[in-house]
Amino acid sequence: MDMPTDLALPMLGMMALTLLVWVVMFIQRVSFAQSNRLDIEQFKTPADVQALVPAEVSGASNNFRNLFELPVIFYGLCLYLIVSGQVDSFYTNCAWAFLLLRCLHSLIHCSYNRVAHRFGVYIVSALVLWVMVVRAFLAVL
Repeated sequence: MDMPTDLALPMLGMMALTLLVWVVMFIQRVSFAQSNRLDIEQFKTPADVQALVPAEVSGASNNFRNLFELPVIFYGLCLYLIVSGQVDSFYTNCAWAFLLLRCLHSLIHCSYNRVAHRFGVYIVSALVLWVMVVRAFLAVL
């Protein structure tokens, strides 16, 4: 059996990815606001930001929101597996696959943002996660 901490690195990797996307988002928004001489007060609500910031500058922001959707289930599941002592090589490999696929998804989303490419990677990463969830659920039965 693998060590419970084997899931810690993929979890920390997801956190590092989230930090990196946040930094990219911050730099893009500040640069856009400065180059267009926008007052920060114009960014009061998400609707204001969406109206002001064009799509080519919104990729990182949209991706940042995505990192609080399926990855939240990933974090919870990994913590559950660690606490319940169910960590094994299958879960560890799936966790690494999920992290790598989410990194690729973020790279696509924050750069050229081709929806077909991004969606394909998203589906595969989601399937990896749902396999983990179903396996954990079946282990309880």
